[in-house]
Amino acid sequence: MRPVPKSWRTGLLAAAATAALVVPVVASPAGAAAAAPQLNGNWAPFNRCPVDDPAMLATDGDTDIALCVTSTSPNGTIKLGNTTATTGATNLQFGVVQHPAEGTYSVVPPAAGSIISDRTTIPGGLLGLMCPSDIPFVTGICNQITNGTLNKVTATVESAGAPKDFDLVAGLSSGPIVSLPIRIHLENPFLGSGCYLGSSSNPIVLHPGNLSQPELGVTLFDPNGTTNPEGSLIQFALTGASQGDSTFSVPKSSGCGLGGLLNGVLDLKTGLPAGSGKNNLVLNNASTYTVGLTAPGAVVPDAGKVLSDNWHSAVK
Repeated sequence: MRPVPKSWRTGLLAAAATAALVVPVVASPAGAAAAAPQLNGNWAPFNRCPVDDPAMLATDGDTDIALCVTSTSPNGTIKLGNTTATTGATNLQFGVVQHPAEGTYSVVPPAAGSIISDRTTIPGGLLGLMCPSDIPFVTGICNQITNGTLNKVTATVESAGAPKDFDLVAGLSSGPIVSLPIRIHLENPFLGSGCYLGSSSNPIVLHPGNLSQPELGVTLFDPNGTTNPEGSLIQFALTGASQGDSTFSVPKSSGCGLGGLLNGVLDLKTGLPAGSGKNNLVLNNASTYTVGLTAPGAVVPDAGKVLSDNWHSAVK
């Protein structure tokens, strides 16, 4: 087996550390998860890696190197203004194109979005978010909330742009690792279908970083996912770490209620907009995995195509 070049090892380790940024908020549409295939062995965590994206396929293994990144967390917490929610299992996946000569990375998100996670229920529901109120029409709504269905508010995170701004040093130690733009969809019968915190033009931008030092593990494996000390693929695992961010800002709500009539009430009760230092994200016990060809230089100029073929050979 050809030795792994130092630049390749460094880049892969950095990408692995960079991926330790799962957002413990909520889910992309459930259909995105349902459409993902099952993969064998060491490929299993990478079922949404965009290996067939043109940017990944075009990597030659020399000037550009393709990687798959995934990170999961069983739970966490997020504070937005005056509201704090406990979150469920979350998965983040994307591809990375490493540019060794420049020491930079480009993110390639899956077509259906990078984040899949359990839906989060907002504590207190709509009663907690806007009741009581001295505004007559809001009081009318509050008086109609007589059961859990009408009161329940769920939050779903959606991508509001591609992740960017990788920081190699921070990924291996501390500090902001990446910029992740999102928007959060709030759902309730009274809020309507277009109630959001953040937007594509004014997103919530998370800057997660390591809160503790992860443990590193390395596994070599064959194209079909079977572990093999002489394998042509290499997986780096970073486990047991916590990540978080308290620097992000949350803008005012938009589109809540008919014609946005509930925006101001929602913002007043939840303390929005909320600047840096008033919000907080904590990700518990994250597990991050990065995979790529052990020696991409050995298959120049077809490294991206080889990685894709390997991924497909592991699909059950």
